[in-house]
Amino acid sequence: MILPSLIGGEPLQLSDSCRRLVIVGANGAGKTRFADAIASTSTDSDQPVYRLSALKALYDTRHFKPEPHSIDSLFERTASTLGRQPEAGTQLERLLGLLLHDEMVNLFKYKANLATNPQSRLASTPLDKVTEVWEEVFPGNRILIESGRMLFARGSDDDPYSSIRLSDGERAVIYYVGAILYAPKGARVIVEAPEMFLHPTLMQGLWNRIELLRPDCMFIYVTHDLEFASSRQEASVIWVQHYDAALSAWAYTLLPPDSQLGEDMYAAIIGSRKPVLFIEGDGVNSIDAHLYPLVFKDFSVKSLGSCNKVIEATRTFNDLTGFHHLDSMGIVDRDRRDAKEVEYLRGKRIMVPEVAEIENILMLEEVVRAVAAYRHKDETKVFEKVKATVMQQFRHDLRQQALLHTRHRVKRLMEYRVDGRFANISQLEEHLSKLTVEINPMGLYEQFCRDFRHYLAIGSYADILRVYNQKSMLPGSNVAGLCGLKNKDEYIRVILNMLRENGRGAKRIIRAIRNCFGIDFETEAAPAVTIDETPAPQPVKPAKHTRVNKPHHTPDNLRSNKHKRIR
Repeated sequence: MILPSLIGGEPLQLSDSCRRLVIVGANGAGKTRFADAIASTSTDSDQPVYRLSALKALYDTRHFKPEPHSIDSLFERTASTLGRQPEAGTQLERLLGLLLHDEMVNLFKYKANLATNPQSRLASTPLDKVTEVWEEVFPGNRILIESGRMLFARGSDDDPYSSIRLSDGERAVIYYVGAILYAPKGARVIVEAPEMFLHPTLMQGLWNRIELLRPDCMFIYVTHDLEFASSRQEASVIWVQHYDAALSAWAYTLLPPDSQLGEDMYAAIIGSRKPVLFIEGDGVNSIDAHLYPLVFKDFSVKSLGSCNKVIEATRTFNDLTGFHHLDSMGIVDRDRRDAKEVEYLRGKRIMVPEVAEIENILMLEEVVRAVAAYRHKDETKVFEKVKATVMQQFRHDLRQQALLHTRHRVKRLMEYRVDGRFANISQLEEHLSKLTVEINPMGLYEQFCRDFRHYLAIGSYADILRVYNQKSMLPGSNVAGLCGLKNKDEYIRVILNMLRENGRGAKRIIRAIRNCFGIDFETEAAPAVTIDETPAPQPVKPAKHTRVNKPHHTPDNLRSNKHKRIR
């Protein structure tokens, strides 16, 4: 198959063995025109084109000249043999008419055959297939034929009803399954928005079943649903970027099938024209998924779960710069990473905040002050009380926090030191026996304790937020109560609402959070960082007092201008 014209190059070609083609891209990129161009290159002697669109089938009542191989065309030909035109306002109604007509014809043939051959068997019909798949998709539901009408029932319901009472999803299933049975042999089946009206839990299984009904056909899906696009196994995926009407050509790319980056990740990225920001969390319940899209509005935010997935996805995608033009960055919690680890990640375009975890971002001084002012409270008094409580909590947890930091540092040091080549087990054993002395866990622990006491002595709230991993800090600080709110959940909702309103308070919050990631609003560009690819962890040194709004090193293109837009 020769694909449509490519801007600045020769059209790409697909192998004759390609049975699934998925066309994806942003809204307005020209996906439907691209599919139409594929259709225009087909001929009846080659692969006839057959279109499926649930939206048009269920709701389009316009009368226009039907395509040669459509349900509409087949319905007209069938109606002409009857000498009359049955009422059928939509393509779905015409499809149901065809199913019932073929069912009746089959019964008449069976009756005629019985007269000469009592051993005749009733042949299977398209309606039998539709019924079989329908009952698989909707267990307990039934399709009934009564007085020449197709009726439906749920479970033991003795009151059958017509298709008018079906949901859009139920009618879409009937349409897709029934229509595919009437596709010409070897057709190129172009499916517009295959996800239309269908619940996500149904889509993959349903379309797998539909493809099995017609193994002779090639399926071309035009979709916005990125999860569905990634579900088509062994499919060729075309990313349509934009259409040039003057040239009648497209900018498009055939996604490499052997990339280490999963198809679902490709789909999530190419569905947007914005650069992508990979974050931790589940994308539904996590604070990250609600907060970061409101703070980093110039990015398309994608939740990946663990920090390791964020790091790997960012690294892999940025390695494929020859494939795409989009930028990619990541955000991971700082947790107990030391300065070397943070610098290394930032050099790999992974943003790491100057606080331990996402909850601490909501405790930044300027964030607390902004919420207090929004709630008509004295922001200075509120913050001073919050600060005093947090420092008291940290003082109480100091030794435990020092132990957790020590454990993390020892683990990292062990990973570096043990990852070597040893000629035999004796050498490995000897090496391990010396590690305890070399790493000196007690020395690390005591150093952490000294650092933490120093932060308390100088009252460094910012340094405490940077090292203090304690999810109970937010409710324990009583920041919600001091701002006149019921609990931490209401405090978080107020912050998100402020960001959505985009008022003065929102600007304060966004400025504080971006500065926390090393994005400086006051300068045109932050300095680039050159980092050793394989840094070794260093012994802990007493940390200097760090101010919240102090610019930090960032990757060389992570910068902002005076209009506060991330470039």
